[in-house]
Amino acid sequence: MSGHSKWATTKHKKAVIDAKRGKLFAKLVKNVEVAARMGGGDPEGNPTLYDAIQKAKKSSVPLDNIERARKRGSGEEAGGSEWHTVMYEGYAPGGVALLVECLTDNKNRAASEVRTAITRNGGSMGDAGSVSYLFSRKGVVIVPKEGTSEDEVTMAVLDAGAEDVNDLGESYEVISEASDVVPVRKALQEAGIEYDSAETPFLPSAEVPLDQETAKKVARVIDALEDSDDVQYVYSNADFPEEAVETAG
Repeated sequence: MSGHSKWATTKHKKAVIDAKRGKLFAKLVKNVEVAARMGGGDPEGNPTLYDAIQKAKKSSVPLDNIERARKRGSGEEAGGSEWHTVMYEGYAPGGVALLVECLTDNKNRAASEVRTAITRNGGSMGDAGSVSYLFSRKGVVIVPKEGTSEDEVTMAVLDAGAEDVNDLGESYEVISEASDVVPVRKALQEAGIEYDSAETPFLPSAEVPLDQETAKKVARVIDALEDSDDVQYVYSNADFPEEAVETAG
């Protein structure tokens, strides 16, 4: 599971950088709006909205921004956009597979920005299905350590569908099937254990080990993609060397 741990660690470091650029807030607010539109504006009856709000709060998004997005999505307040989820597939240098998840109100713009980000940085676009078979959607819940032991986390989630618990250093990562992410999150809450985020990302079935030079090239492609306001998540099967992960922080 080391690859998954590196994925979470890298995403955390990227989140810190994105927050400084101000882009993360906008993407988190968009998630709240879409979740409210899809499943209603009551977080207690809409687990996806609950987790979107939780992640936004943990990332220090102002509460007013979160509440306005919830109201726009649920229709309580005017001004919501018509968001569409679109997936693009491609390759970064070194044969690394890329799965790009967009949330956009303009599919043509999103497609153009994704294509430009990939091709200008040494990658190439792929046809639908060309790399998606290398990934599966999983549940990933991140639990801060803060006095909680790995055994306590494991015992809490054992009967809720958890497949694995990984030690990431400053936090634990609980892996499950995507359909079990809410039961796992609720099991932690019932055990009185705080969690930072509960998501359903695409994780690779196998990874491509990268040398330092190729890692830099792949990181440039991912950075360019994440600079787009339309791109919500970038998934890859890159196994970045430890030095590259450290540099990302």
